[in-house]
Amino acid sequence: MNTEKKRRAKSPAQGQVGEAEQAERPQLSKKQLVNMVIQLGFIALAFVAIFGFVRAARNDQLRSLCSATCSFGPSYAGRNLKAPDFTLPDLDGKQVSLSEFKGRTVILNFWASWCEPCREEMPALARLGLMLKDRKDVVLLTITTDEDLGAAKDTLATLFAADEELKEKVPKGTFPFVVLLDPELKVVTEKFGTTKYPETWVIDDEGFIRARFDGARDWGGARALSVFKAMERGPGCLVDFNEGKAVGRYAELCAPE
Repeated sequence: MNTEKKRRAKSPAQGQVGEAEQAERPQLSKKQLVNMVIQLGFIALAFVAIFGFVRAARNDQLRSLCSATCSFGPSYAGRNLKAPDFTLPDLDGKQVSLSEFKGRTVILNFWASWCEPCREEMPALARLGLMLKDRKDVVLLTITTDEDLGAAKDTLATLFAADEELKEKVPKGTFPFVVLLDPELKVVTEKFGTTKYPETWVIDDEGFIRARFDGARDWGGARALSVFKAMERGPGCLVDFNEGKAVGRYAELCAPE
């Protein structure tokens, strides 16, 4: 019983010691609080600066990836439309289907021998074909709507013979790309909705239409290759185009700097 009282008697003293210990804990001075706030401010500014740097670097990378596509000005660009499959004969009568090229980027050009812009574009398209001839990941297909097979062949032969570079590099009677025939417009108009030529479509390795270019372009240079190269890297250029104008979240990537 006495022992219990002694224990109880110590309790107030123990409480006083605890209070003394609490009273002795150092308190931050006003100067120390100010220094702490300044340090936190510097940390926050550093974080904002790093975030801004990373974002700017990413934007520069995306802008570089999109520069060729932006300069070529597609009438359409996106990632949601599947290209319709089709089968057409080539110049030798062999049936060729778009689905045969799944796993490769397909550049699909529509043209006709009577179309003057097509004739103007054809040498550049031939140069593109030469650049791609050893590539296993990209293929260039052209579809002519000529009813006269001879007219299509003669047009290509004449255009290539008149070009000094192509005359040397393209053997007579051959063409540096696949030529398919669609005189009844079963594919060009009924499946793709095309009524004016030339028109060039870019279809990725999974069969999605990534871009459509209305009218002639200079496909014979390195910049054209950059357009197709961008589509091999993940989603590629993220800028969407509608009726020839950059639209959507990433449209600013095509804006002049």
